[in-house]
Formats: sequence, C-alpha cells, structure tokens
Amino acid sequence: MILTAWAAVSLLMFLLWLIHFPLKNASIVDAGWAAGIALCATIFTYLGQGNEQRRILLTAMICFWGLRLAGHLLLDRVIGQPEEGRYVALREKWKTNIGLKFLGFYQLQALTCAMLATPFFLASRDNRPLEFTDWLGLIIWIAGICGESVADTQLKRFKSEAKNRGLSCRTGLWNYSRHPNYFFEGLTWVGYAIIALPSQWGAAGLIAPAMILFFLLRVTGIPATEEHALKSRRDYRDYQATTSAFIPWFKKA
Repeated sequence: MILTAWAAVSLLMFLLWLIHFPLKNASIVDAGWAAGIALCATIFTYLGQGNEQRRILLTAMICFWGLRLAGHLLLDRVIGQPEEGRYVALREKWKTNIGLKFLGFYQLQALTCAMLATPFFLASRDNRPLEFTDWLGLIIWIAGICGESVADTQLKRFKSEAKNRGLSCRTGLWNYSRHPNYFFEGLTWVGYAIIALPSQWGAAGLIAPAMILFFLLRVTGIPATEEHALKSRRDYRDYQATTSAFIPWFKKA
C-alpha cells in the first residue's frame, strides 16, 4: 500500500515537473503537494481493509482539504502569477542544472507526501467502529479548515485593495497572529492524528503533525515567509514586534 501510494504521487510530481517548464513557475509543486497527500490517502482507503466508515470519513476529509488548498495555491501562486520568491531564490542559489535539481526537489515532495499520509495508512487498517476519538478529530479538523479558510479569505481581500500594497494585513485573524493560516493548517493535522491514534501503532501517526509543525515553524513556512516580508513590507518589523508569530493571541504593548 505504501509503495503504491508513493509511486502514484511520484508520477504526479514528475508530470508537474514537466509542466513547470512551460509555466516558468516552480510554485506548482505546492499545489501538487496538497493533491499528492490526498492521492495517497485515497489509495490507502481503496486498498485498506479497516472499518469502511472511518476510511470514507478520512478520505472525504483529506480530499476536501487537498482540493481546497491545491485550488487556492493554483490561483494565488501559479495561474497568471510570478514565481514565488522561495523558488526564485533556489534558482539563484543552484545556478547550474536547475531543471534536474528541481526534479529532485519535486521527488522529495513526493516522499514527504507519503510520510505525511501515515495517519491515513494506520486508520485504513483499523477495524474498530467509530468512537469518541474519531468525532474529536473531526471537530478539531473542522475548526482548522474553517479557520484557515477565513484567514485565506481575509488576506486575499486585503491584497486586492491597491492602498494596501507594501503593507501587512492586520485585519481579522491577522490581527492576532502573523500566520493564522499556518496555525489552523497545523490544527487540521492534529485532527487526522487523533483519529488514527487508537489504531495499532497509532502513535506513529503523530509523525505527520510533528513534520508539518517543523516545516511551518523552522523550514519553509514562517522563516521563508518572514524573510521575504521584511524585504517587501515597510511596516513588517512593527508587525513582528506586536503580533504573535503563530498561535493567535492578544497584541503586545
């Protein structure tokens, strides 16, 4: 099951790697990453022999998450948009054999997708009937999806107004966190892990939210976003000084 899912998402990433050449935009890998995790989970659901209701529930959850995020990323970062700063910086850093290096980067994302799908693999083999942890995980997931959707909508509305160019969004959830979208994204992964937790070897499902939080807090999430924001937004240092980086919280004096 794991090898089948990994092979499928590797093929998806290879196709996206080919597509990124005419697009001249490597950011399409982000949309592929979201779709790839949903693809892995769907394969686990189809091949798994666990409780059918749990498998269907998890597939519906991850496919909704994946399609929503992939669609948002395609519209926000790919279609008609310049390549995101992170990938421009990679091109400048790599200098030679950029295409082949991006191929390796895309395939690394495929491996990441397979690892992040661990909760879905574990739950797909779980024969227990639905119980409290399933509903608790679903509630946490709904809170994460709703919060991330609201944060994305608020940011999109802010960016659409010309007067806000070069400024930081401080409306709605963005008044309490510099990255509310990342916070609620992490929350959805906690929901998946809670559903898988009572399964055999269920604690291994905690790998997924741990990886997500590590990437968001230390690697490609907050560090890269803030580095770019400091260069492009004249009020960002003040925003940093007064607003929580991750967990929505009250303003600092």
